[in-house]
Amino acid sequence: MKHGRQIVSSGSPLEPQIGFSRAVRVGGYVAVAGTAPIGDDGSTVAPGSVYGQTVRCLDIAERALQEAGASVEDVVRTRIMLTDVTQWKEAARAHGERFAAVRPVCTFVEVSRFIEADWLVEVEVDAVLDADSH
Repeated sequence: MKHGRQIVSSGSPLEPQIGFSRAVRVGGYVAVAGTAPIGDDGSTVAPGSVYGQTVRCLDIAERALQEAGASVEDVVRTRIMLTDVTQWKEAARAHGERFAAVRPVCTFVEVSRFIEADWLVEVEVDAVLDADSH
């Protein structure tokens, strides 16, 4: 970690081009960037399914948390961005399956669209580690 800053990369070629990281950890705070439902092959996972795409976003975010030394149990805030907020219950079902025991603060918001037209949801996650964890 340079100056107490750990950067987690997803390996996306867009990271250096845009100048962002999948996640950044500073001390006990971890922020995971807006995470889209992208498969390992670069394609959109679960086309047409808000639930399936939300699960994929949460899987990617959880992997980034782990690389930063955090876990789902450390999550204090999530943001769920949807292109159709009337579908919030499908995203909420995936969120509830992952965070029922943790119960972070959560915001659902509608956006006009994402970079790829078939992405229906993106997720952001913030975590705080216990003082003993860093």
